[in-house]
Amino acid sequence: MKNGHIRLSEDAHYYSVPSKYIGKKVKLLYTSFLVEVYYKYEKIAEHPRDPSRYRYTTHVDHLASHHRFQTDWSAEKFIQEAAVIHPDVATYIGKVIESKAHPEQAYKSCSGILSFVRRVGAKRLINACRWAESYGLYNYPAIERILSNRQDELPLENEADINKDIPSHENIRGKEYYQ
Repeated sequence: MKNGHIRLSEDAHYYSVPSKYIGKKVKLLYTSFLVEVYYKYEKIAEHPRDPSRYRYTTHVDHLASHHRFQTDWSAEKFIQEAAVIHPDVATYIGKVIESKAHPEQAYKSCSGILSFVRRVGAKRLINACRWAESYGLYNYPAIERILSNRQDELPLENEADINKDIPSHENIRGKEYYQ
């Protein structure tokens, strides 16, 4: 993949490879404890196996640096693409990128999230991003779940709406008191 990772389908887990092998066909050999990556019978990477689904295992030295490798995927590209849709989507994409230890790990999620605009439209994607942000969830599965459950079509609960039924009283302190 363009983000420098390969996917072990059985676990749906991603493992890094050195950036010079991006776009090349590699072979995976794995046991219950180890994943080895080969290119033309030469071992190019080795990782402890991790069964966590949709997670990344990355060696920092495998990541592409802007001086060694140029790619058309970047944090700025995804944020700009999201800003064309709506500022709330751009904010959400920015937080998806920030939620990862390395920005490159978020690029596939960002691409998937932005692709929803073609499938469900801008309005639904904007609302889904707002809902996911209200839960503090910054990943592709969260947006996918919100859209598939059609939760994005429900009005987002606003704090002002929640507190409007609470009468003013000296014993009611509010959130500011507890900071």
